[in-house]
Amino acid sequence: MIQQIHAALNRIEHSWPQLRVLVLGDVMLDRYIRGEVARISPEAPVPVVRAIHQSEQPGGAANVAMNLARLGAQVTLVGFTGGDDNERALSALLARDGIQSDFIAAPDFPTITKLRILGGSQQMLRLDSERLGPRPIDHTTRLIAAVERHLDHCHAVILSDYAKGVLTPETCQPVILAARRRGIPVLVDPKSADFSRYRSATTICPNLGELSAATAISAHDLTSMLHAGQRLVADLDLDFLTATLSEKGIALVTGVDFQIDSAKARQVFDVSGAGDTVISVMALSLTSGLDPLTSIQLANLAAGIVVGKVGTVPIERFELLAALSPAISLHAAEKVVSRAELQTRVASWRANGERVAFTNGCFDLLHVGHITVLEQSRLTADRLVVAINSDDSVRRLKGPSRPIVGERERARVLSALGCVDAVAVFDEDTPLELILAARPDVLIKGGDYSVETVVGAAEIASWGGQVRIVPTVEGHSTTRLIERGAGG
Repeated sequence: MIQQIHAALNRIEHSWPQLRVLVLGDVMLDRYIRGEVARISPEAPVPVVRAIHQSEQPGGAANVAMNLARLGAQVTLVGFTGGDDNERALSALLARDGIQSDFIAAPDFPTITKLRILGGSQQMLRLDSERLGPRPIDHTTRLIAAVERHLDHCHAVILSDYAKGVLTPETCQPVILAARRRGIPVLVDPKSADFSRYRSATTICPNLGELSAATAISAHDLTSMLHAGQRLVADLDLDFLTATLSEKGIALVTGVDFQIDSAKARQVFDVSGAGDTVISVMALSLTSGLDPLTSIQLANLAAGIVVGKVGTVPIERFELLAALSPAISLHAAEKVVSRAELQTRVASWRANGERVAFTNGCFDLLHVGHITVLEQSRLTADRLVVAINSDDSVRRLKGPSRPIVGERERARVLSALGCVDAVAVFDEDTPLELILAARPDVLIKGGDYSVETVVGAAEIASWGGQVRIVPTVEGHSTTRLIERGAGG
């Protein structure tokens, strides 16, 4: 369960797109050849992969940047490349997602590439093209200068270490101290077993093996290892540690205690890139003001999504919002949304392949007739949006004695129904503006309407949607309820 579900939704939908994050680390280009395996080679005892599809995408620190961008943030990526064709291919891929690249070209060090060959969903071989070793001092100086050019315009810094020569102690410490002087949080995905190079960061995010190496304690002795992590927090002047523990979940380790958010059961296809997703979600969560526990809970949820994908694939914002749907359904108030929030929710549902239905009404004094229409409406699609007239709109339509129940209370009661996924209030006489904002697949109206008389019918037909009329339940209406009350 997400600790601060309301705050989390608010930050994801509103705050994250306003954040700029600087990523510094080992950038790579990932290439994939996917095919089928039907036989063993007669030349050697190895499988023969018949290539069907080839693709390429950003990897390493560049995959962190992609995760951030897909989650809605503005991103600047700094790192070493080779001034070669692979750098140009990588820059073009990043630019498609609006990521600003500021690469330091080192011609004697080619852009790092990883070629993965997959048979079905199984990785058969990985071929790395890289040159390791220290780079010239002037290259490191230029790298730090590039970071400092962007620091004053960013809200968080991520150091993504893949041990390829970027994040040396000589680079890490000047960058961390410069960021912290400005009050900018720094999150580190480590590779070195010596965490001292990351001293004074906000948090270090090791996986189980990396924390075991840093503490010199076996990963099988989890409690002792996490207690040693507490000492690291104090010794290295960290705010806390964020330790990903594989199938056990994610641990939040402070100088005095630790908490573990258990992993959610998911089918795992590929864990590559999961750490990139975790640190990206952590950065945006913390920077937008969520507390550390809520941040690791969101990161844990996000990690569960990406391990269900094949290859190093970034998370999408709609996927995270969709994964929060069960939590939203348990907090009815989170279903009551503004027009802008409705558009975000609908976009996430539609990106998840879900159909959206829309109905509207005053829903003053909710009765069995209303419930029947709503339940029938929900059967037409995967999600149901209910638009309700504001109090002023009801008064214009029904007279000065209505509504009996105010708009906030009407929205809250509707949101508690399991068949309803979102409730939005409109102040106009008709819901047309909300219909245009949501662009539903199905528009439902209860009663004796004809398709031609339903507001929004022409508009929904223009984008391929349909209108359905749901019969009302005879003998049930708000007016009749009011008359009974007056007569009683």
